[in-house]
This record gives sequence, C-alpha cells and structure tokens, in this order.
Amino acid sequence: MSTHTSAQAENHTAIRGEQILQVGPVNPTVAAALADEFGAVRLPDGPERPDFLERHAAGIRVAVCSGRFGVDTDLMRQLPNLEAIVNFGVGYDATDVAQANDRNIPISNTPDVLTDCVADTALALYLDVLRKTTAADRFVRRGEWESSPSFPLTTRASGKKVGILGLGRIGRAIATRLEAFGCEIHYHNRRTVEGSGYRYQASPAELAEAVDVLIIAAAGGPETAKLVDADVMAKLGPEGYLVNIARGTVVDEEALVSALQEGRLAGAGLDVFASEPHVPAELMNLENVVLLPHLGSGTRETRADMAALTLENLRSYLRDASLVTPVS
Repeated sequence: MSTHTSAQAENHTAIRGEQILQVGPVNPTVAAALADEFGAVRLPDGPERPDFLERHAAGIRVAVCSGRFGVDTDLMRQLPNLEAIVNFGVGYDATDVAQANDRNIPISNTPDVLTDCVADTALALYLDVLRKTTAADRFVRRGEWESSPSFPLTTRASGKKVGILGLGRIGRAIATRLEAFGCEIHYHNRRTVEGSGYRYQASPAELAEAVDVLIIAAAGGPETAKLVDADVMAKLGPEGYLVNIARGTVVDEEALVSALQEGRLAGAGLDVFASEPHVPAELMNLENVVLLPHLGSGTRETRADMAALTLENLRSYLRDASLVTPVS
C-alpha cells in the first residue's frame, strides 16, 4: 500500500460512480469501463466546465487521467476532497505533483508494461535518423531513384558511442538493445546506477560531449524542463544526433530547431514535442529529422496492458484505498 493512502484506508468508505472523475480523453478500454462499470462523470471542456465543477467538485474523490491530460494546478485546487489520482501512462508530469504531495493525494502510473515498446521506438528512431530509412523511402516514392545517381550516403549505426540521459527502466532497456549493435553506452542520471557497467558522465553537457548520439529518456516535469539546452547541443556537435522519446519539454525546442537548421546537429529523431500535437513548422521539411506522433508505447499489446493496469489501480483503490503501482 502506498504510504500516502494509509490514512485514507482507515476511514475508507465505498465510492460511488459520480465520485470518480475522468479528466480529458483516455484509452477507449478505460473510458468504456469508467462509464459502464463505474458510472464515472467526465470533466467537460469549454464554457460548461465552471457549472459542472460547481455541482460536482466537492464530491469528487478519485480522478482518472492520462499522461497528457493530468490534474493540473487549477483543477486540483477546485477538487477539495480529492483522494487519489489514477494515471494512464508512465509519465505524470501534466499533474501538479507538488500539490498532490502537499495534500497527501497518491498518484498511480503504469510502469514496466510499456518499457519494451518505448525502447523499441527509441531504437527505430536511432536507426532511422542515422541510416535515413524513411528519407530513402521518400526518395523512392518521389521517383528520384530513376533520375538520380544514388541516394546520399548515411551514417553507420553500429559501434557508436551512445549517451542515455535518464537510465531508468526505459533507459536501461534502450541500452540493452544498443549493446547488441556493439555500441559503447554512456549515461547521466540524478545518481549513478550501481552495477550498470556503463560509463557515468557528471552532467548532460559532459554526456553530450562524450558521445555520437544522445538519447533522452528522462522524466518530464519542472525539474527537467529544457535540461537539453543550446550548450548541450553544442557539445553534441555538428556530427552528433539527438533522439527524444521522453518528453518534449526536456529539450529547448527553439534551440533544437536552430541547431538543425544551421547544421550544428547532424540530425534528430523525435517522438515528443514541447506543445503536442503542435510540431514546429521548421522541422517539417528537414530530411535529417524523423518525426513521430508520440507513439512510443503505441502498440495494441502495450496499450491493452496499460489499460488493464490503470483499471487494476482504480479497483484496488476503491476496494481498500491502496494503489498497485503508486508513484514513489
């Protein structure tokens, strides 16, 4: 049981459906269960929201949300009796974690079940941005293979020095995959990871300076906002590549666009952006940039596992005020 929920468990009473709030769109399986099994209410958008909150806010005890649409500062303040937040996704930076901690509101997420698919996506971006596979696909589709001598030479993917910013579950899974390509793994973390066997670098800038490719797997949120800034990109250099499967906010996006436009980075593979679903227009026509619509965990199998774990957390909390996978 989460330490945050021990007090709630002592006085836990049955929670009715209308005391469960769906915040924003969620996975279809989760949304169906919230409506059919739990009778949850959904927070509306637009001008009807204030009236809805006036009528329902005091009764809301559990909020269910996604990593993209969390329980933000203003909403949490308007839910005076909120007891728990059940989050679909490993990332929960859209939720005001500081306020939740101050109010002893536990948060659950869905770790582990998406690790492999996100790591696979990182590997796909790594191979694509170095070997330019989707750019080559466009070259063929445009008919240029028949009219041009050859597609430009690309960069070897095997045997590179690769830096991983954030050696958590996903970072370690990425490192394991890259070891099979003969890559030398470096990393930076808030603390060293004992027994990893990888080379620790003391800062993001030192990590970037030591490697050919920087892969970002750090958590989002205020603490990591623009952690990869212009200085880090300068250390990576004009022959360096950047891959981001974490959160767009971890990178200074304006500095990234400038570095790519001016040739101060060799390329980037991006699954996440600072203001999703908006993607900077300057990136659209750059052949050395691979753009994905935040599909890191987007497989049928993983989304089914995430939905099951989300609902397991909700059922557990309703049963005895405990969470299966509380955020520590």
